Amino acid sequence: MPDVSWDSYSLLAVYSSMAVYAIAFIAFAFDVARRRDPAEVRERELVAAGGGTTTTATETPTRGPRRNLAKVGFALTVLAWVLHVAGTVMRGIAAGRVPWANMYEFALTSIAIIVGIFVFAQLWRDLRFLGVYITGLATVFLGVATVNFYVSPTPLPPALQSYWLVIHVFVAALGTGFFALGSGLSILQLIRSRASGLAYVDRLPGASALEDLSYRVSVMGFIFWTFTLIAGAVWAEHAWGRYWGWDTKEVWTFVIWVVYAGYIHARATRGWRGTRSAWLQLIGFAAILFNFTIVNVYFKGLHTYSGLPE
Repeated sequence: MPDVSWDSYSLLAVYSSMAVYAIAFIAFAFDVARRRDPAEVRERELVAAGGGTTTTATETPTRGPRRNLAKVGFALTVLAWVLHVAGTVMRGIAAGRVPWANMYEFALTSIAIIVGIFVFAQLWRDLRFLGVYITGLATVFLGVATVNFYVSPTPLPPALQSYWLVIHVFVAALGTGFFALGSGLSILQLIRSRASGLAYVDRLPGASALEDLSYRVSVMGFIFWTFTLIAGAVWAEHAWGRYWGWDTKEVWTFVIWVVYAGYIHARATRGWRGTRSAWLQLIGFAAILFNFTIVNVYFKGLHTYSGLPE
């Protein structure tokens, strides 16, 4: 049976994480607004040219305090993410199952994965320039989820009482996380290619570097989404006796797969680079948002598991 007290703790943790995400967003926003440091620009140009850094001891104190805003923003993002994950886990404890069986829970889990990918990506490459996008997205999406999609934890309907719920939906959330990161990189790619001369824009990696990063993370997302499509068909056969039935949710999952397959194919074999590549990536992520919101709420079909009252 659902445990109301754990759900209350979960909500407290989620609201707390939203507040910290918002403060992190402000810190990143102030970092974006700061004036360009000529020494930092020279260092970035040397790194891009493969010459390493030649920062002198006299330059470091000048740049250090200015970079602290990004460090503070990232530290707050990590704190907010820990609270967010705690709230998601407590929601699962309250429901007595995995916390992604309805729209509210899927939003909690997906946003936690998006931020988690951003956090752990720092081990690979410094992506703090995405901080405004990530924390802004987390704050807004969590706010929308808690206000519009929240429902009390309830037992699973028969069709969801399957181990495929653990696998299929979680992998879909992973794919969504990588696609979200790729869309942020594509947005910055468009800004970088059209608005050079601004302090923040000139501190970003080059447009081609942003495009390459977006492509790489989108390929990862596409791999997870392909598994999502296949696993969904297998689950459908177990639940309803057929692999494919042209249900609205099935169709839109396939549409998203086609858009990203087209994006990857066009960029890899047809030379679709630059602005066209970025816009195709953003169209794919817009399709994901449409699938999660409009399709789940307004389209009827076998996948009516939003948890929202009819």
